[in-house]
Amino acid sequence: MRIYIAGSGAMGCRFGYQLQKSGEDVVLLDNWEDHIAAIQKNGLTIVGDEPDNVPMTIMKPTQAKDVADFIILFTKAMQLPSMLEDIKQIIGAHTKVLCLLNGLGHEDTIRKYIKEENILMGVTVWTAGLKGPGVAILQGKGTINMQSFDKNGAESSREIVDVMNKAGLNVIYDEDVLPSIWRKACVNGTMNSTCALCDCTIGEFFATEDALHTVRCIIHEFCEVGIASGIKLNEKEIVDYVMHVSEIAAPHYPSMHQDLVQNHRLTEIDFINGAVARRGKKLGIDTPYCQMITDLIHAKEHILKIAK
Repeated sequence: MRIYIAGSGAMGCRFGYQLQKSGEDVVLLDNWEDHIAAIQKNGLTIVGDEPDNVPMTIMKPTQAKDVADFIILFTKAMQLPSMLEDIKQIIGAHTKVLCLLNGLGHEDTIRKYIKEENILMGVTVWTAGLKGPGVAILQGKGTINMQSFDKNGAESSREIVDVMNKAGLNVIYDEDVLPSIWRKACVNGTMNSTCALCDCTIGEFFATEDALHTVRCIIHEFCEVGIASGIKLNEKEIVDYVMHVSEIAAPHYPSMHQDLVQNHRLTEIDFINGAVARRGKKLGIDTPYCQMITDLIHAKEHILKIAK
């Protein structure tokens, strides 16, 4: 199967590496020139649980030519439209596309380029990191829940599940994946933005009573908007899940902190708290916490002079 990984940072490298190791024909796509050069020269270096070094094909998205059987989207949310535009030449009539991006609402962008029966939406708890260009840190195990966006694509999606499970990616075909997507977005909405604003680890933020009040208010807004949108969410279960994740991830700075504070890059806030605030406005539901957090993150982007 010809598989392209559209966005080959840490997670893209993990998935590409595991799929190639299982025998698939994998091409990594990315725009980070140092990363491309390092892999082209030295292969992809794996550190962590099972150190390895493997040759892998990597190129810029516009350089890809052969039509894909399967594409996994791992680009940053705000880069999704440009990525889809750059790879439209490899999208065929039967190309399956799996979105594993963080956040909400990506299907609205994807359906402009992909037939609905070829769209797969999913969520993953696999993790990965980059030590530098061409060096991926792979530790621990994870799972993926995914579902065909259109019921007409469900049967043909089973082949994708089999291919990914052969690569050890632990995929579950979920008959209703949207609650899982919203639950993960809620984890990001309570940890990413808050830790970026407070310049702290997840454990430091969740250790304060004031922070816990904010977390519960954010979760309430996510659940109100999600339920009004037809998503099956249980607020107590999500609170319990978020608190569990906060304990496991306590020592870590979340990805938005890494983007905004550590590397002065634009964030995905508009697809997390911002997405809830926008949808809440359309539905007539007040979301003061999500709106304020979105505004503050954008203000910080301007203060750091990284916003356009």
